[in-house]
Amino acid sequence: MVACLISLPAMAEVFTYIDAQGNRVFTDQPGTRNAKRVPLATSNRMSANPSGAAPMTATKTKPLFHYDMLRVLVPDPDATIRSTAGELIVSVTSEPGLQQGHRYRLLLDGQPTAEPGPSPVFALSNIDRGSHHLSVEILDEQGRTVERTANQPFHMQRISLAQKRQVKPCILTDYGQRPECPLKDKPEEEQSFFWR
Repeated sequence: MVACLISLPAMAEVFTYIDAQGNRVFTDQPGTRNAKRVPLATSNRMSANPSGAAPMTATKTKPLFHYDMLRVLVPDPDATIRSTAGELIVSVTSEPGLQQGHRYRLLLDGQPTAEPGPSPVFALSNIDRGSHHLSVEILDEQGRTVERTANQPFHMQRISLAQKRQVKPCILTDYGQRPECPLKDKPEEEQSFFWR
């Protein structure tokens, strides 16, 4: 009954009386025996447009710019890079070109390689041997990711000292300085004109 009273319009009046069984009864009919008007508290509702002020609109954020294309140019997908120092130059491109306030960020195995910047060329060094993934993303002024490429695999092959020695067998100039050169592999010494 109380819920019904709350939902009544503000201009409706409510009356109360005690019935023959001693129960309190609420009604909207004033003619009932000894019914007394119930004073109602004023509503705590506010106008949707107080004092004629214009309704507030949500702050509009600038929509993200859309690039038609973003990709890693160098190295090629699934390329094998041979570098003793584990060095790699990465080049990226986008269509249209990088917008004002936007920056490139290169990710190696999901981790940023450096601070974002406007340059589409990245120099990496000391990359561990093995397979890795590259991706690049474009960030806007607020640091939001506008575009991001899929992970592109490449393979770093770093030549070890042992591999170098296998490629260049024991030669006369460094024989004796390299203990791994067995005596049987010692190259023949060149014959001098004076020793004949």
